[in-house]
Amino acid sequence: MIDKDTLIPNSRIRCLIVDDEPLAIQLIEGHIQQIPGLELISSYKNALEAFESLKKEPVDLIFLDIHMPVLTGIDFVKSLQAPPGIIFTTAYRNYAAESYELNVIDYLIKPITFTRFFKAVAKFTNQHKQLDRQAETPIASHVSNDYIYVNSNKKHIKVEFDQILYVESIKDYVRIHTIKQNIITKDKISDFEKKLPAVFLRIHRSFIVNTDKITAFTKQDIEIKEREIPIGRSYKDEILRRLGNS
Repeated sequence: MIDKDTLIPNSRIRCLIVDDEPLAIQLIEGHIQQIPGLELISSYKNALEAFESLKKEPVDLIFLDIHMPVLTGIDFVKSLQAPPGIIFTTAYRNYAAESYELNVIDYLIKPITFTRFFKAVAKFTNQHKQLDRQAETPIASHVSNDYIYVNSNKKHIKVEFDQILYVESIKDYVRIHTIKQNIITKDKISDFEKKLPAVFLRIHRSFIVNTDKITAFTKQDIEIKEREIPIGRSYKDEILRRLGNS
C-alpha cells in the first residue's frame, strides 16, 4: 500500500514537466496532483521553452522527456550550469546508461504507472531531506574576511567573495552565481546577506549583487555581465543613493 504522507517534505517541491507528447504531460500532471508536497509550476512541449522559464523561475524537480525535437532532454540537462533534480520520462530504454552519467534521480519508461512514478518521487524526496539535514549542521557555513564555506551537494565549498557576481533566492535556498560556477546552498537570503561584506548590496527581495561586478545600472535594473537583475521598488532609493555616490 502506498503511503503518500511519507513523501511530504518540509517545504513544497516545485516541479516542471518537459515533454512533446500532450498525453504524457496530462498523465504526469495527474500523478503530481495525487502526491502531497508537489507543486506543478508549468508544463512545456520543448526544452528551449523550459530553458527560458528556468532563467526566471527556478524549480526543484523536472520530469523530462529525452527524445524531443530541436534539443534532446540529455542535451538540455548538459546545458544547465546547476540543474535541479531530474527524472527522465521516456519511451526509449537505450538512453539509460547515458542518462545516469548525468546523476539523474530516476529513469521512467512510458507508459508510467503511478506506483513507479511514486517510487521515483520518493527517491528524490529522500535525497532532498538528506540535503536539508546536512545544511542544518553547525558547519554548514564558515565565514572569513575573504571567503565563506557553504554546504552544497554533500560538500563544504569555499567561495571567495571577490568571485561572487550575485546571489539569488530560491525559497529556502540561495543560488550563488560566481565567475566560474553556480552553487546552491540551503539558506534564506536575509540570513545569507548578513554573512557578506559591505561590498554586497540587496537590490530586490530575491537578489543581492556584488557592487564591484556591476557593469551598468538604471532605475529599473542592474547589469552584471549579460544578466539584467531587477531592482525592487522598496530598495530603489537606497540603491541609487549608494551607487550614485560610488
